[in-house]
Amino acid sequence: MPAIATLTLNPTIDAAYAVDRVRHTDKIRANAEHYDPGGGGINVARVVARLGGAARCYYLSGGATGRALDALLDLHQLACSRITIQGETRICTNVFEIESGKEYRFVPAGPTVEANEWQACLEQIGQASCTYLVASGSLPPGVPADFYARVARIAECNGFRFVLDSSGAGLQGGLAAAEKGSGVFLVKPSLAELRQISGEPLDCEEEIGAAALALVSSGRAETVAVTLGAEGALLARRQGIVRLPALSIEARSAVGAGDSFLGAMVFKLSNGCNPVEAFRYGIAAGAAAVLNPGTGLSQAADIKRFYRLVAKS
Repeated sequence: MPAIATLTLNPTIDAAYAVDRVRHTDKIRANAEHYDPGGGGINVARVVARLGGAARCYYLSGGATGRALDALLDLHQLACSRITIQGETRICTNVFEIESGKEYRFVPAGPTVEANEWQACLEQIGQASCTYLVASGSLPPGVPADFYARVARIAECNGFRFVLDSSGAGLQGGLAAAEKGSGVFLVKPSLAELRQISGEPLDCEEEIGAAALALVSSGRAETVAVTLGAEGALLARRQGIVRLPALSIEARSAVGAGDSFLGAMVFKLSNGCNPVEAFRYGIAAGAAAVLNPGTGLSQAADIKRFYRLVAKS
């Protein structure tokens, strides 16, 4: 069985274009176009596969765009369990402006998911066979705020290690599962998301570390990996805090860095690595993801190359 399963409630077709310059009104000709299956859990699975692992993707899919997403996933040869919905799978668009080197990202909310549809998703997850279950991405309209808490309880009952990477209501609701005895094994908030969880401005490294450790001491998460963008990342466990800087590279895109980080970290954990080593591998993968514009995620060769640099820090 795959050691890793991923859950994507709000997947996308990620469309990427390069144009000379973005202008209003005029028809703008694209110099390049590319389409990838996307959404947090799907991206995590793609990175795991590139590193030589296996991950089964559980995801919602609907309408004509959903069928196109299914076809893209087939091209990537990922093991998939599709939950059919009536709404149309969303399309997210990334436009790279060559003249300025800037990216423009257009992200719709996604389809409304009916109660019978998200309940069918929970039933599928209850039948999953894995060691790590990674729930990554936003909650689409119609899905209750405590959905990830329900997934956490399923994971606890079935002996999975539950990994959560979400935002807003999805993140808050997932962490609230600990109040009912179902803590998260690993949560990966950004600094902005950690601020939302704590309700504090977290203006310095000491405050960030204290907020991350508070999640651990409260039992809401066993491990907390806080991504800090250009400032690196921070790992909090009962054993204490590990703080590592970002690699000094020229970033050309922010797309997929967090998913690459998480995919590489969980891949290493599933292969028996300790959390600190897996954390270092995640930082390397996040750095590898920003090398090129677009939606391609990190490549295995770049991750391994950067890991040698992170291991020295």
